[in-house]
This record gives sequence, structure tokens and C-alpha cells, in this order.
Amino acid sequence: MTYIELLKRVDSLAPLPKTLLEIEEFKKSDNYDISDLAKIVEQDPLMVSTILKTANSAMFGFVSKIDTLSRAINLLGVNFTISIALGSGVKRALNSDLDAYGLPSDEFLRIANMQSNFINIWVGRIDTALKDELILPAFLQESGKFLISDAVKEEKKQSDFIPAVNAKYEDVSSVEKEFVGMTCAEVTSAIFKHWNLTQNIINCIKYSDDPSKASPMFKKQSQILHISKIICNIIKPFNDRVVQIALAKAKEFGFEEKPLLLAIEKMQDRLLEEK
Repeated sequence: MTYIELLKRVDSLAPLPKTLLEIEEFKKSDNYDISDLAKIVEQDPLMVSTILKTANSAMFGFVSKIDTLSRAINLLGVNFTISIALGSGVKRALNSDLDAYGLPSDEFLRIANMQSNFINIWVGRIDTALKDELILPAFLQESGKFLISDAVKEEKKQSDFIPAVNAKYEDVSSVEKEFVGMTCAEVTSAIFKHWNLTQNIINCIKYSDDPSKASPMFKKQSQILHISKIICNIIKPFNDRVVQIALAKAKEFGFEEKPLLLAIEKMQDRLLEEK
């Protein structure tokens, strides 16, 4: 599979469904009226179900059961709700699976929740505005894996790809590049460019596999997404190996260690509650 062939696959994607377009317009408006968002989401029962399921997961740690969309939006906040709604819709719009990675397709939403929660806890201690900017890119940054999975299966390389991903789980992007010519970040940014999503989301994600290539305006965002991708990897999230790599990367990028360590500990506790 060449770079050009994978881009052709991106260009052949159908337009985004109406509900997703309305959510994207809502996001761009900056008029974050909860009732307006609820009216948009209610058009899609599966999206509502996903939001409620996510809100009741151990990842968020709410004490009582959340059984209405309005309560979920109030507790999650508008940014998280938009992220979950768009992530759910994007997953269906891509109409694929993660078989080539040896994972069920629902693992996408689990990892997406994990990455956005991790950034919420970590970056929320550093810079609230930056946290708000990054929750959505963090949630969506692994979307390209669906097309990569398709490409790997089409070329009948799954039997080689799965062991390679498992062996190099701390650097899945290098395996993706080797097998299909593009990393997930490159594919994801191409998908969102095709769908005309917010340019800031594309800029944050595009160089998250190699932040050194990001422009100065988006370098910090790319570095944070890079660390979150390592530590919330799809094979062994938050294990000792990736924690040490993430801490080393944070030091290299000039981030303070303490807020990162506190976020890691909190997320590890939440993952234990999942079991």
C-alpha cells in the first residue's frame, strides 16, 4: 500500500452525516447552549447511547448512574460531550474495524476516552485553555486506524502486522508507516481535511507522531498529543514501559514532571476500577 493509494482511499470517503455536521457547526459557533447541543445529539439514538455508556464508565468516576442526556452533558461538560459524539459518529462514518490490530472496534472509543481523560487531568493542572483545546483532538487522533486496518487486511498482511504492533506497542506509528506508508496521525489529519473539520484539530493531530515537524504555533499541542498517544497506546496503556518513555519525552519537551505523574497515578487507579 503506497502513500498515494491510502490518500485515494481517504478521498473516496462519503461526506459526514448531517448530525456530525451540525455538531461541528455548534462547536464552531462558540455558543455553548446545552439544550441546543442536546437537540442535535437526540437526532441520533446510537450517539445518545454511546454518551450515556461513556459517562457511566469508570473512566469518569461519577458516583451515581447517569440516565439522561441532559444530565450527562451537565456532568461531562460540553467539550467532552462533543468529543464523544463526534468520536462515535466518526467511527460509524468510517464504517470499518480494528481487526488488523487484533482489537474489537469498540476499543477505539475506550482509548479515545482514555486519552482525552488523561489530557483533562494532566493539562488541566498546567493550562486550562490548552486543555480545552486538546480534549477533542485527543479523542479523535486515533481515527485513522480504521483506514489503516482496512489497508492492511486488503493487502493480506494482518498476520505480520498484529505481531509487529504487539512487539512495538510503544511506537505503533513506526509499524503503521512501515506497512502502509503513513502513520495514524497523517491518515487522521487527511481524513479531517477531507471532511473540512476545524483546521486547529488537523494542525494539532498532524504532527503528533513527530512533534519536531510541527510549526511553533502547534508544537506544544503536538508534543502533548504525542505523549498521550504513547502512554494511552492501544495495546498496553499505562504499563511501566510506556510510563517511563512518556516521562522521558516530557522531560525532553520541557514539561514539569509532577503534574504528569499525578495524572498517570489517577488514570491507573481508574483503569483498575474498570476491571
